[in-house]
Amino acid sequence: MVYLPPHFTETREAVLFDHIERHDFGLLVTQGAHGAGGMIASQVPFLVERRDEKLYLLGHLARPNPQCGDLETGEALAIFQGPHAYISPSWYSAGPAVPTWNYASVHAYGAARVIADREWLSDLLRRLSERHEAREATPWRMQDQPEAFLSGMLNGIVGFEIAVTRLEGKFKLSQNRPATDRPRIVAALEARDDADSHGVAELMREREGA
Repeated sequence: MVYLPPHFTETREAVLFDHIERHDFGLLVTQGAHGAGGMIASQVPFLVERRDEKLYLLGHLARPNPQCGDLETGEALAIFQGPHAYISPSWYSAGPAVPTWNYASVHAYGAARVIADREWLSDLLRRLSERHEAREATPWRMQDQPEAFLSGMLNGIVGFEIAVTRLEGKFKLSQNRPATDRPRIVAALEARDDADSHGVAELMREREGA
């Protein structure tokens, strides 16, 4: 479970879905008797599907990964971390105060199932590559690769799908600070030169306008 103070809890499905789709390189966490015999985690590029008003997370793991043996043991957790940034107490209009961190994260829970169908797995890889190659000037295309090469790659991975049963969203964006402090925090974040700080500032601006 996630520690969710009321100030920072996000429950709107549209916001949670959008966050997952925007930050779809997630951390898959499972617990089981295989592999190391305890918790194991892998970074996974997910595809997100909505079917019959339910959310599904599609992904794959390298076949030698011991987590493959734990996918269908108990509940799986996928963590989608968004932008995060250090917040200095010097930005507040009054003190005393301490440093903190602003961030947005969504945790998705559900049962995972392994999918052995090669057509399903091939379609997953094609859709994943098309999604991320779309930004390239000359996109790489899976269908242009030699059949023997693709067959070997498919043999080396395991596909899975998580049927999400619970979502927990934590958007810690200085909601507990006085309203007069938040514009100061946004301005200070925007004055930095890193994308995460700008991303947190954007989320804070969106939240103020909600």
